[in-house]
Amino acid sequence: MPRVVIGVLISLVFLYLALRGQDFAALLAALRGANYWWVIPAILVYFVGVAIRAMRWSVLLRPVCRVSWRDLFSIVTIGYMANNILPFRTGEVVRAYALSQRFQTSKTATLATIIIERLLDGLTMLAFILVASLAVALNSELRHVAVLAAGIFVPALAVALVAARSGRTVEHLERVSLLLPRRFRSRVDRVVRAGFDGIAALRHGPTLRTAAVLSVVAWLAEAAMYGLIAYGFGLDLAAAHVLLATAVANLATLIPSSPGYVGPFEAGILLALSGLAGLPRAIVLSYAIVLHAALYLPITLIGLVFWWQHQLSWSIMRRTQIEEAPGS
Repeated sequence: MPRVVIGVLISLVFLYLALRGQDFAALLAALRGANYWWVIPAILVYFVGVAIRAMRWSVLLRPVCRVSWRDLFSIVTIGYMANNILPFRTGEVVRAYALSQRFQTSKTATLATIIIERLLDGLTMLAFILVASLAVALNSELRHVAVLAAGIFVPALAVALVAARSGRTVEHLERVSLLLPRRFRSRVDRVVRAGFDGIAALRHGPTLRTAAVLSVVAWLAEAAMYGLIAYGFGLDLAAAHVLLATAVANLATLIPSSPGYVGPFEAGILLALSGLAGLPRAIVLSYAIVLHAALYLPITLIGLVFWWQHQLSWSIMRRTQIEEAPGS
């Protein structure tokens, strides 16, 4: 409960920043005057990106289990749904639970592959900012965002690569576990081994390159969604501004907040488009609201349908612990 309250408070702060000084009459006028037909192809393109993310996850999961992207598509949507209705990116744990329930995989190893996904996502967002900076001059706020992203994701991937490719990392960690009480030792050793099974894709260059390329393609599909909905608001955005909006809005969602990232997402769009491109704040915020709804509602509804189809249990999911799945 305290985490939920903290997340809601953080969202309220960002919502205040997004709404401060807004011309609400202009905001409503922009919402009324938008061409919502553009939302339909935008959502279709978005789900193409979700399918590509399922392909990427299939690649990263190969050292753990062989699952086709078609089977993973439903589980990816379940994870997105859970991220939208539960706080603090709980959807990542839900995804690991859903995969373990269906394919008897290790939840720890699965979470390790999801961590690699997040590192690739962060680096792709950083690449979008850097590419956009070749066409438009970044202001100080966006430069700070780029530096922060680089400071988080580049060292994290470097550490993961070194750990995955060093043959003695597991041995060193198992020696450290000897300091723990005996009743915890075997469980910790099991979790460590499973975690390193999950990052095994980092040891294979072609696999890692394939996952990186799929990351870029998936995010370009989502960026296309941003551009299509912008047309509906009369915003003929340059490609650089679309990349910036995609990158900054998604990096903002890393900030702990309420379910669905309400507040940080809108603030990120405003920073990228109103703060840099100088577009009217009311139009940009109206665009951000519709874009957020298009990102939120379809995937949440479809994720709930897949949750029901897979006959998954919220109570079991809440009780599940991040440990080796039975028989794995």
